[in-house]
Amino acid sequence: MKTAIFPGSFDPFTNGHHDVVLRAAGLFDRLIIAIGNNSTKQRHFPVPRMVAMIAELYRGNDNIFVTEYQGLTAHFAREVEAGYLVRGLRNTTDFEYENTIAAANRHLYAGPDGGGLETIFLITDPKLAAISSTIIREMLRYGADVAPFVPFSLDEA
Repeated sequence: MKTAIFPGSFDPFTNGHHDVVLRAAGLFDRLIIAIGNNSTKQRHFPVPRMVAMIAELYRGNDNIFVTEYQGLTAHFAREVEAGYLVRGLRNTTDFEYENTIAAANRHLYAGPDGGGLETIFLITDPKLAAISSTIIREMLRYGADVAPFVPFSLDEA
C-alpha cells in the first residue's frame, strides 16, 4: 500500500492545499493530511478545529485521512508507515526551501535498508498560487472576505 503524508500547519487550509490534496489522492492508496503542532508558533485557528473542518471536507473520500502530529515530520511518516511526502510548490522560492527539507527528511527517515522518504512535489494551479495561508491570516486580521480563497467557511473556525 502506497501511503503519503501531506504535512503542514494549514493555518488555514486554502484552495491551493485543496487542489494538491485532490490530485495527490489519485496517486496514493492512502493520503494523510498531517497538521503539525508547533508549540513555538502562535496559530490563528486551533489545530483540533482545523482537523475537524478538513476531515469534514473530505468525508466520503475513503483514502484521505486527517490528523495532527508533533515532532519531526520524518519520524511521523515512519510511525504511520508512509514512504512519501507530498508538497505543493507555488514558485521557485518554495522549491528552494522544500528541496532542502526533502533532503533532511530523507536522511532522518532512512531505515535499516537505507531506504528514505521520497518527497513528491506538485505544482500548485497557477490560479491558486498567489494566495498563501499567511496572506489569508492577514486579510482576516483586517476583516477582509477570504471566502474565495478557502474551501469552507472560516466563520465556524
